[in-house]
This record gives sequence, C-alpha cells and structure tokens, in this order.
Amino acid sequence: MKKEIYLFDDITGLANRLAGDFRKALVGKASSGKSLTVALSGGHTPKAFFEVLASPPYRDSLPWDKVVFFWGDERCVPPDNDESNFKMTDLSLLSHIKIPEANIRRVLGESPPDEEAVRYAKEIRDHVPPGGNGFPRFDWILLGMGEDGHTASLFPGAPTLREKEKICVVATHPQTGQKRVSITFPIIDNADRVSFLVAGDEKAHVLKEILNKGSQPLSYPASMVHPTDGVLEWYVDKAAAPWL
Repeated sequence: MKKEIYLFDDITGLANRLAGDFRKALVGKASSGKSLTVALSGGHTPKAFFEVLASPPYRDSLPWDKVVFFWGDERCVPPDNDESNFKMTDLSLLSHIKIPEANIRRVLGESPPDEEAVRYAKEIRDHVPPGGNGFPRFDWILLGMGEDGHTASLFPGAPTLREKEKICVVATHPQTGQKRVSITFPIIDNADRVSFLVAGDEKAHVLKEILNKGSQPLSYPASMVHPTDGVLEWYVDKAAAPWL
C-alpha cells in the first residue's frame, strides 16, 4: 500500500486540488474508452469539492458520460430529505452537469434497509469491474472522517467492522439509532485509489493519532483502511492537521 498526505491552507485549496486530480483521473480513463467508477462521500468537505466541479471550467469541459457515481454510504431517508447524501450531491453537483441518469447509481434510502443493502451490493457487482480477488474494484473511493474516527457508516466498535464477505451492510448510528447502508472494508480496501477528505479543527486530535499511529492498532475505523493493492491518500487542511 502506498500512502500520500496532501496538506492545504484551507478547505478551498483542498477542493481545488482535488478537482484538478479528478479531472486528470477522468480524462485519463475516458481516453482509454472506459468509465471511471467513483464512490462518493457526504459531508461539508466533499460538498466544497462538488461545488468546484459544478463550476467552470470543469462543469462544461469534462466527459461526464465517462464517470459512474456511487455512494459509500447513505442514510435511510428519501432522496429529497435534507439528511440525504444524494440530495447534497444533487444540489451541489449533479443538477449542474450533463451526466446520463444511468451513470448515477444512488442508494435507495427510502427502501427497507436490509433489502437495500442486498440490492445495492448487486448494483455495485453489476457495474463495477471485479479485481483479481473477485470483489468489485472501484477506481476511486472518496471517504470522510467523523470526529469519532468513523468513515463511511462504519462506526467504532460496531460488528460491521468485522465483515469480510459482504459488499454492503446496514449500519446503525450509535447516538441516534438511525439506519444507514454502507460499503464495507473488503470493498474499500479493494479499490485502486482511496482518498480521505478531512477539514476542520474538530477532527485534528483523531487525525493526528491516525496519521502518527505507525503499526499501533487503533479503534478508529478510519485507521483500519488499508488498500491491498492501491494508494491511500489523505487530503487535509491545516485546521485538521496543524502539526504538519
């Protein structure tokens, strides 16, 4: 596993750099006649990134028909609910670009969670090419990190952290009890590229522990991401990593 850390003055610099990296990845994939498969994250840092992509020059110049968007996790709410990751992405990006509807593979948060975890796992298998181990291999998975160190909807101490076979699981938020559908470590670690997007001083303590942990095991789910044959990247701002 190759690990890279990119430090930015603020979330704006982070979002702009990530947009440039996204353009490079998408254009490169499209030039080979293939589509870029990307799993998106919710949160304020991805939103800033989406807003850059929804603006010139990215909005009008990228081959949007050559990217297929999935989500790493979703709250079990309808797509018009303010808590929906899909709604945030739609308002900040999807509604501004010319992307085929078939290239938007959302989690159906309005469906029964157990049924949707099974359906979405099939959706991923059907549209993301497999890697050498048979698991779907995303080109790029974007992840956020909560103040408790969770990522996607994989929470500290949850039994879903030990899942080895399933692509998707039903997760329960430890404070609110809200149900969510989330991808699992086997699918995250199988990706070609996994990028954490972390901004804000409220996450600095946990981020420092994770980036400085060495071989020491930690209970934070974000520290358990280890791509088996891919690159792990951390896009962070100075508020989240003032010691760097």
